[in-house]
Amino acid sequence: MARKIHKRLKPYVITDGRRFRLTDHDPGDRGWIKSKEDGVIKHVMSGLNPAGCEVHSFKSPSAEELDHDFLWRTTKALPERGRVGIFNRSYYEETLVVRVHRELLEKQKLPPALATGRIWNERFEDINAFELHLARNGFLVRKFFLNISRKEQRRRFLERLDRPEKNWKFSMADVAERARWKDYMAAYEDAIRHTATPHAPWVVVPADDKKSARVIVAAAVIDAITSLHPAFPKPDAAHLRELARARRALEHEGRRIKS
Repeated sequence: MARKIHKRLKPYVITDGRRFRLTDHDPGDRGWIKSKEDGVIKHVMSGLNPAGCEVHSFKSPSAEELDHDFLWRTTKALPERGRVGIFNRSYYEETLVVRVHRELLEKQKLPPALATGRIWNERFEDINAFELHLARNGFLVRKFFLNISRKEQRRRFLERLDRPEKNWKFSMADVAERARWKDYMAAYEDAIRHTATPHAPWVVVPADDKKSARVIVAAAVIDAITSLHPAFPKPDAAHLRELARARRALEHEGRRIKS
């Protein structure tokens, strides 16, 4: 099963972005996803203990965060060894939203000589160096781009307006940002093209169909964890002797109870 999942994920995993084009990836693609596959993925994912996961959502930088470099707030949120860290948005926002809204860059208190047109390539270089540093220190990095079409985004926005229980999700800012669709797509494409590497690949998930998108993300997580060859720790000789003593004590207790 692990080998089959890995093979089926290949069209979505970008490890070398030099020739990456968003137009080569269909947001409506359901690929190999079948209804019976959902149960398999869901069953495997149910074995992941939520207590071992940390979720961090990054919004607009605070005043304190703007007083540091753009990697600072995410670096201090990295998970401990043996835990899974999930970033809802990340340092990539500094090459996406900030790139589309150049006025946000002005708030970052950079020396004028550094806030030039080269800053995006420099940030890609910094990100690549940072992710290589993580990989060399035992982190397994996977980055997900939920590739949704403009048509499907419009449908979901209208659904939020039509359903009172979803009105809270809607903001006029969503409509304003939608007007910059081409700018964002260009920024996403450039970011993936410059930062997709074997040690920190991008997974471009066709997201028009929510169900298949979730299955592909789950499959990518399973594939990543499987690549670590996880196993229970093996007890040393002292621990084995301790276990043997515990067994003898429990068996002796059982004989006394019977008698």
